[in-house]
Amino acid sequence: MAPQPNGTAEAPIEVSAIPTVVGINFGNSYASIAEGSADCIANEDGERQIACAVSFHGEEVYIGNQAKHQLVKNAHNTITGFRNLLGKKFSEIPSDKLLVSAPVIEHPEQPDVPAYKVQVLQAAPTPLLKTATNTPAASNAATPRSEPTPAERIFTVSEVTTIFLKSLIQSAEDFLGKKVQGAVISIPAWFEDTQRAALEKAAEDAGVKVLQLLEEAGAVAVATASSPGLNQDRTQLVVDLGSSALELSLLSIRQGLAFSLATLSDPTVGGDAIDGKLIKHFAKEFTKKTKTPLTVSPATEAQDKRAEAKLRLAVEHTKRTLSASPGAATCSVESLKDGLDFTGTITRLRFDMEVRTVYDTVYARVKELAERANVDLYDIDEIVYVGGSASLPGLDETLSQGFQESVVTPFTAGTVFGGGVGDPTAILARGCAVQANLVAMLAEGTEEEREVKSAFASGSKWTQAKATSKTVGMLFPEENAEGLLGGQWVPAVLKDTPVPCRRTSRFDVDLGEGGGEKRVGFEVWEVKEGVKIENVKPPKDEDNVPPEEGEEEEEEEEIEVKEKTLEKDALLTSLVFAAKEAKKNGGRWTTAIDVQFVVDDQGGLEISAWEIGPSGRGEKTTVNVPAL
Repeated sequence: MAPQPNGTAEAPIEVSAIPTVVGINFGNSYASIAEGSADCIANEDGERQIACAVSFHGEEVYIGNQAKHQLVKNAHNTITGFRNLLGKKFSEIPSDKLLVSAPVIEHPEQPDVPAYKVQVLQAAPTPLLKTATNTPAASNAATPRSEPTPAERIFTVSEVTTIFLKSLIQSAEDFLGKKVQGAVISIPAWFEDTQRAALEKAAEDAGVKVLQLLEEAGAVAVATASSPGLNQDRTQLVVDLGSSALELSLLSIRQGLAFSLATLSDPTVGGDAIDGKLIKHFAKEFTKKTKTPLTVSPATEAQDKRAEAKLRLAVEHTKRTLSASPGAATCSVESLKDGLDFTGTITRLRFDMEVRTVYDTVYARVKELAERANVDLYDIDEIVYVGGSASLPGLDETLSQGFQESVVTPFTAGTVFGGGVGDPTAILARGCAVQANLVAMLAEGTEEEREVKSAFASGSKWTQAKATSKTVGMLFPEENAEGLLGGQWVPAVLKDTPVPCRRTSRFDVDLGEGGGEKRVGFEVWEVKEGVKIENVKPPKDEDNVPPEEGEEEEEEEEIEVKEKTLEKDALLTSLVFAAKEAKKNGGRWTTAIDVQFVVDDQGGLEISAWEIGPSGRGEKTTVNVPAL
């Protein structure tokens, strides 16, 4: 350690082996921040879900939910919805998007750059006083302080984003007690290169080193890939119902690796649409109770706009109550309009009726996504919800209609609330935090590990993964076997598995009763998977009362029954070897084998098999198949 100029040694600074990194879910309405696998970090106001809002009130700057409450009386100085405008030109923003809180204008000094114009109070410079004599009395004279003066400030979208992200990072550093050295930030799949670059710059200006911009579906995959109790090979549907848009992703999860089958985005449906219907419902109830007209969503009069802002804040609490409780929820607003207070109630049943069109639209988009990926809803094993609006039981009930009964959702798993892995409000931040730790460990690792990280950088050939198009497995032929395949089927490499991959299976093989040399043999097939649909009449109810004389018996509607099917598609090869370790068990001969399938990145297949004896694996038998 080099000595200081005064000859004293510098005090040692404790540096952790792995940098302090966080994951940030940066939504258009709410954001959250997490570190490690812990719950989301709360800001100084105790909020874990922080509203993406910045408000200027005199000399004060409010950020988060405090800023959102300024929408009632200080809307023209309150900025929301700025994330979706990042990297956009002013001429690219639709005119209806300009009608948000603080006005969106073209920057007066930067052509075609969107900006916000707000009114603030800024301190005037203190005038310098000249004194004739340098006396103690003169030096101690009170210096008059100028009052703050109104001023107009122009902030670009990037500058507002920087202010907000800096606040998020400060909250994390206050909680962790150490400086944050990097972050992984979530982004929607539709973000363009210019928007990604703008977000990175805004984060860097806020003092945040961006380790990676992770698409939201990727963050979900990271957070749930190793969820306990779930099959490591499954098809996952991600339903991200944000405030301004619906984002759907269909993922193939194979042994912790995720492969995107299809994505779909719909900007016409989102949480705002649900809020709008709820606001209209309570506005009608207010008018009915008070005989005072109230026009909202959209509102045109100043009083109606303020009333709508109050209702919009109040219905968020109403939605949370309806999500957590099967009973009724209230909506209370003081001085909603003309000094009249309002308290209304709504049951979950009535709420679901009001927003039924939103639920149905989401379901229609899910079916469209599945058709695009050539996947039947019955083949989907898990549904993951993202966002507070996706926590509604009515939405889960609507979507579950077309899936198999065993489909796993946050509601069936009991993780929709409480900060668990499947908590829709925390899943993105936690996924980004896990990814941030992985990236940080690679960055601090060996030279070989850093090369791996570089290989998987954005744009690398390894990020453009291929996947198998059909399931490949082993068929052990049997005489008089039931089913279309004609034997015992053991899947090895499932459809939509990213390649290269390796799969190993160990199981016992029945070799029959006869004597002589025992041999193990099986065929390797590609199979087609499908879903068989039959319309059947429901079973008759034993307690069913027969119709009275003169009445016609109602014909029962048929119900749709689905069943997964397998069909042989292509015989790839066969493999046979002697069973030297066979043992007789209950009159039949059996042996244990290991079979390994290796698929390279070009689709070539290598199958290897070993018999398992007391000393472990025996002789290896291998067969190769050209690119599938």
